[in-house]
Amino acid sequence: MTYLKRELERKFLKMNTHFKAILVTGARQVGKTTMLRHLAEGSDRTYVTLDNRMARDLAKSDPVLFFQVYQPPILIDEIQKAPELFEQIKIMCDASEEKGLFWITGSQQYAMMKQVRETLAGRIGILNLYSLSQREKQGILFEDDLDLSLQGLVKRQLSFPKNNIVNIFHHIWTGGMPDVQNVDSEIRDEYFNSYVETYLMRDAVEVGGVTDTVKFSKFLSACAALVSQQVNYSTLAEAADISEPTAKTWLHVLQGLGIVYLLKPYENNELKRLVKMPKLYFCDTALCAYLSMWMSPETLMNGAASGHYYENYVVMEFVKTYAYAKSKANLFYYRDSNAKEIDIFIEENDTIHPIEIKKSANPDRRETKKYAVIDKTSLKKGCGGIVCMCEEVIPIDAQNCFIPSNII
Repeated sequence: MTYLKRELERKFLKMNTHFKAILVTGARQVGKTTMLRHLAEGSDRTYVTLDNRMARDLAKSDPVLFFQVYQPPILIDEIQKAPELFEQIKIMCDASEEKGLFWITGSQQYAMMKQVRETLAGRIGILNLYSLSQREKQGILFEDDLDLSLQGLVKRQLSFPKNNIVNIFHHIWTGGMPDVQNVDSEIRDEYFNSYVETYLMRDAVEVGGVTDTVKFSKFLSACAALVSQQVNYSTLAEAADISEPTAKTWLHVLQGLGIVYLLKPYENNELKRLVKMPKLYFCDTALCAYLSMWMSPETLMNGAASGHYYENYVVMEFVKTYAYAKSKANLFYYRDSNAKEIDIFIEENDTIHPIEIKKSANPDRRETKKYAVIDKTSLKKGCGGIVCMCEEVIPIDAQNCFIPSNII
């Protein structure tokens, strides 16, 4: 299979010159190992996976001996299966000045991440890899960060074909798991069936402490049914026949396994948070579509939930864009007491970039009037607009544009 270059490679290689250890987290099967093994080609880096029972048993029982057998520089896969290694990694980092000694992959569970941050503070860089973005699938990668100004968007647009709803929903339905690109629907369905049964359920039991997989399966489907909506624990609990506290715990398990993304509501001293619940998105839209039994891109595109899936896709493209970017940005949504909502607040350098998402080729430009809420505060309002199905960038006013969703 042809290797698809990942946007995270740039950031990873830069961090490799600064940190002694780098952890790449993310859901199972998104390509963490593939990316790191590709970057390690031609070097003498040792590779070991802790999915291997003998290697895992050695790591857990005798970390010192483990690193005599598997010597740095090393790539360790699925580190969460043997957290006993962290203390020895710390000792070895402190004993050497060499950068990039340890390349590590793992799923981002809270217990593991807490241990990583406590044990390896200052020694480790942590990066998150998501499934393939639409840009990665097309081989269109940018060195510069996303510029939401008219000039920046028009320049960016030159790299892309025209926005097309059929192509967009094919991307949404196919998702970004590397193993299901360019396969037919039968193989895709079997892949996700296997993914849920062999990876997701097993990890939920082993790491998340889930004891009832039948109810957890119902819970997973209930989450898919609520995609792009505010989290409602009572609805999720009722659907899976569990208590609300259990629903809350299980949602955090899915978040920790990189299955769902929770977009928090925005608040500061001037714009009080009027809703407390995050909005629920799936990190991979194809898994969500599979769980809700959308059997083809056409049925999904014409179905009642198409707007929710379109919003999920746009939000996750922004998440991926900023996860791999040079500069840091935080993503939120905004909703006030009158249920006036702005889909995305991008907070970057003390500036808010407001974004509305519409599955329309000609949305109402008056949607941007909502952005005036930012003007009532001391916050700086940056460029934004309406991400939609328009074919090219069109200015709305001095700060906002209609933005084709395929160029994010």
